[in-house]
Amino acid sequence: MTKDRKLGFAVDFSKGSKTALKWALHNLSDKGDTLYVIHVKPQEGSESRSLLWSTTGSPLIPFAEFRQKDVMENYEVELDHEVLELLDTAIRQKHVTVIAKIYWGDARDKLCEAAEDLKLDCLVLGSRGLGTLQRVLLGSVSSYVMANADCPVTIVKDQKV
Repeated sequence: MTKDRKLGFAVDFSKGSKTALKWALHNLSDKGDTLYVIHVKPQEGSESRSLLWSTTGSPLIPFAEFRQKDVMENYEVELDHEVLELLDTAIRQKHVTVIAKIYWGDARDKLCEAAEDLKLDCLVLGSRGLGTLQRVLLGSVSSYVMANADCPVTIVKDQKV
């Protein structure tokens, strides 16, 4: 039986986001799901592409293109081989569809926008594990998204070894 859900994964290629991606692929994704890999780049100066897509984000990028280095260089995104392998394995084993989307701006706002724009059933993101003071001073992306996104949000903490 297919579930046909739209699951969003916030990926910044950090250890925390990879842990969240691994957890979600193992525990949430299922046959027929569409997995949206959402990457947010900080707004930098007057880059023409970030100005062009500053409100809507990039076009949807199929996984076959997302994994091509030259395509992603156009978006100034450096790919992570571990993330590509995780997604490739999910496609083969779980028969899911993977689509990437890139946004420019503040991660808190853009992840909430992605949840609404892509009509996500769930959004998964990692936690950097900030202490109370750091969270107050820097602001927590995960806390903000959990409070403001239009869909359920799962925050995966990094395992302390």
